[in-house]
Amino acid sequence: MSSLEIREELCKYAKKTVANRLVVGPGGNISAKHEGKMYLSPSGFALDEIEPEQWVEVDIETGAVTDTGFRPSSEVLMHLYAYRANPNIGAIVHTHPPYCIAFTLVEQELPIMFPDQAALVGKTVYIPYVLPTTDKLADALVEKVNAASSILLGNHGLVTTGRNLREAYYRTEVVEESAKIFLIAKAIKEPKVLTKEEFEEIASLESEAYRIQLLQKMQ
Repeated sequence: MSSLEIREELCKYAKKTVANRLVVGPGGNISAKHEGKMYLSPSGFALDEIEPEQWVEVDIETGAVTDTGFRPSSEVLMHLYAYRANPNIGAIVHTHPPYCIAFTLVEQELPIMFPDQAALVGKTVYIPYVLPTTDKLADALVEKVNAASSILLGNHGLVTTGRNLREAYYRTEVVEESAKIFLIAKAIKEPKVLTKEEFEEIASLESEAYRIQLLQKMQ
């Protein structure tokens, strides 16, 4: 995949985040890795406004902006540190989904409740509130990126990672739906969650392994 194709892919999933109300206004940021560089949303833009040429190219090793024009998102350190810490990460989606944020106001780590969540996301971890756009938040995220592909940020939002944008984005959708289901159920009674054994049974299914392979393919 060329850098232009990466930029076009970023535009595709950036538009999805806005269309599905995972961010509002100029909130959130997403990136993808390609040949030692990351392509990150520029500062001050609503994600659905970004054109392919406006994604900011940043050298992952040095942190240098390697093309001219726009400033990278103010969360640039969070993305850089995550790519450096886990070479298997190919894309990062940071959004402000309403149910995820609501969940962090009353709970912490999201339990596993249903098969899609178990197979496509797995464990979700939690970081207590840290001032956004700071190296403290980036450092806190780095401590979690090898433990889980979805990270709830207290009073802030959600970060999901994947081998590609498609995987990272759909993990965002699944986690937001999971938070919504949990909060609806919690309003009625204590939610019934999957046991460790039930989760492991789902993870071991050949059909789910095949579905995950499809999710990881770039389209």
